[in-house]
Amino acid sequence: MTEDQVLERIREIGIVPVVRALTPQQALGAAEAVSAGGIPIVEITMTVPGAVQVIAQLAREGGKDLLIGAGTVLDKQAARQCLDAGAQFIVSPGFDGETVELVRRAGIVMMAAGLTPTEVITAWKAGSALVKVFPCGLVGGPKYIRALRGPLPQIPLVPTGGVNLENAGEFIRAGAAALGVGGELVAPDALRVGDYQLIAQSAREFLARVEDARAQKQPAH
Repeated sequence: MTEDQVLERIREIGIVPVVRALTPQQALGAAEAVSAGGIPIVEITMTVPGAVQVIAQLAREGGKDLLIGAGTVLDKQAARQCLDAGAQFIVSPGFDGETVELVRRAGIVMMAAGLTPTEVITAWKAGSALVKVFPCGLVGGPKYIRALRGPLPQIPLVPTGGVNLENAGEFIRAGAAALGVGGELVAPDALRVGDYQLIAQSAREFLARVEDARAQKQPAH
């Protein structure tokens, strides 16, 4: 996929499942589960043991429709490893200018993070195609996204941290371009016991909340 196609897929689906797992096998199972639940996107965090190898395996075996990202990427060295493994988008919990520059030069979607308006603007101006707002739940959740969107309507925001089924629709109605969802979707307990059906069902439920919220935002005819 081209950079524009990757960006469009993320915005179209509206959910980026964030996979934090204790083993490579759990991460691979989670990726398969969210895809089976209708979300062909997965962000494998660098906190997963063997994360780069997991990304490479998904790139080889996940199928052409699965969009594979790398998360918790803190520097350009880690970004380069992830890109070489086949990552199609790179996510950071903060902002590192060298990382953003490397990823942008490679023609890959970058999602750097910011929390304050200044940080969000800095990430956007540096070339972050999407700006992750983290940890969003601790600073007001949907209300905070709505407040940021007022002066910054041109910046596509992806709230992460504190997104759950109860507030997912509210985040979308507040103007979020997509949602980063971790343990509320890829539940640690489900991973621990191998209940991937539960993860797939969670994916379907999150998708439904996003679709409903977007339908409510459409102007009446």
